[in-house]
Amino acid sequence: MKTQHTALSELAPVRVLAALLERLEHSAVPVDPAQYQAVVARLQSALQATKPSDALRDLLAEHPAASELYENTQYEVAGLCRSPLDASVAAEQTARTVIQRAMQIPRESSANGQS
Repeated sequence: MKTQHTALSELAPVRVLAALLERLEHSAVPVDPAQYQAVVARLQSALQATKPSDALRDLLAEHPAASELYENTQYEVAGLCRSPLDASVAAEQTARTVIQRAMQIPRESSANGQS
């Protein structure tokens, strides 16, 4: 069984690359495109080798640019993959129900002869 320390140490390269990508994203000076692409490629590779975990979720919450990259690379699996699919489906079903109910409520303006 892995300890939290082991999980965090395995994420060290991801954490460093995520922080670097965040710095590049928010740089006040122009960033070399080759450097940006190299960081993104290395981070993408590191993320692909990392299993989903609470530690990874926390790391991605701290680094929005890395989170966006992670979601984009995992998109074919489940859409916005950091959101549990069951919760997403339930939210969509609830939204459909509310919209259907709203469409069935008679509008007051139509009762006054207006449309």
